[in-house]
Amino acid sequence: QVQLVESGGGLVQAGGSLRLSCAASGSIFNINSMGWYRQSPGKQRELVATITRGGITNYADYADSVEGRFTISRDNAKNTVTLQMNSLKPEDTAVYYCNAKGYYLYEYNYWGQGTHVTVSS
Repeated sequence: QVQLVESGGGLVQAGGSLRLSCAASGSIFNINSMGWYRQSPGKQRELVATITRGGITNYADYADSVEGRFTISRDNAKNTVTLQMNSLKPEDTAVYYCNAKGYYLYEYNYWGQGTHVTVSS
């Protein structure tokens, strides 16, 4: 059984920082991409950042709304992904979900349970 366990959410004032972490455990192999998505009340889940495994370097991709403020990183050996969020804005308030995609015998797409981030103005 595969689990993605997130940590690091919370309440922060606008302009502050938070660091989200996610660890994948269980029978999960060949993770191609790991990432973070978020969902606010009444809105669809949206991509925040993803990081794709490369031969030497991992490749990161960001939503325009967080580019320059958020940094995603990954430890391929430990199957962990981290999202450093700086200069937070009230509009960053959402539930943040960790995601892992890959292929091992079949394609898979796993989600974490979500962690709340609240940015007060």
